[in-house]
Amino acid sequence: MANDTRAQIDYASPIRRILVGVMVVFCLGLFLLWRIDSPRVERFRAALIDQVMPSFEWASIPVQKASGMVDDFRSYQRIWEQNKELRRELQQMKAWKEAAIQLEQQNAKLLALNNVRLDPKLTSISGVVVADSGSPFRQSVLLNIGRKDGIMDGWATMDGLGVVGRISGVGENTSRVLLLTDAASRIPITIQPSGQRAILAGDNTTAPHVDFLENADLVRPGDQVVTSGDGGVFPSGLLVGQLTQGRDRRLRVRLSADYERLEFLRVMRSHEAEVINDAGGLIVPPQPVPTAEAPATPAPQEADDG
Repeated sequence: MANDTRAQIDYASPIRRILVGVMVVFCLGLFLLWRIDSPRVERFRAALIDQVMPSFEWASIPVQKASGMVDDFRSYQRIWEQNKELRRELQQMKAWKEAAIQLEQQNAKLLALNNVRLDPKLTSISGVVVADSGSPFRQSVLLNIGRKDGIMDGWATMDGLGVVGRISGVGENTSRVLLLTDAASRIPITIQPSGQRAILAGDNTTAPHVDFLENADLVRPGDQVVTSGDGGVFPSGLLVGQLTQGRDRRLRVRLSADYERLEFLRVMRSHEAEVINDAGGLIVPPQPVPTAEAPATPAPQEADDG
């Protein structure tokens, strides 16, 4: 029983109280020592600091390392924020770059429309493409100009480089353009420099094929293709594209017009030519109309004498 009583005695509590009391007395004495304003105490404090501080250099190293880590973390945080801001600005710059590229392409097309060389007898009116058919079986686009602008059915349309198609349907404010790639499109063409005549037939592909060629031995891939003007369908001399040979060994035309970016089209005003109804007749310069001579005034007759 005596051993059990001794085992139950708690020695930790008194020791803890003694240590707490010593620490309180030490801190209080240190506080008073630092608060006393006396030259002797000041010299004592200086000597104490000189003796104690060098011994605590090892203790300040973890504090310095921790402080450096905190500074580095703050620096990394600032770098991360700057990187995030730079990424945001880079994204904006990419958007501005795309807008600048689109404006540059649009400007180039407008300049091409203004600088394209055509027959001075031809006049044109430009329109904006507002919609397309969106169908694989019909290749056409819609322009924002129509009958009120003087547009007529059958007129040729061009972009900045080459022929795109012809007007096929006119409304009051809009008109539809049937593209050369449409299966219903047929136009007469001339292949330069041989001068061979043919028909460009659309087949719903980006490279229409050539039909009814006069002499295939006189043409080569790379020859220039222009409109011939036969039949009064299109004005002659409008650029269509370049002759090429497809995988099916058929002659096709690589169109000069940019069908991927049809934004502005130029409608060529075609004036109807004089029609000869008589197959054997000739168009001759107008003859001057002879002026009719004034009839002579008859002499007055003398009255018979009674």
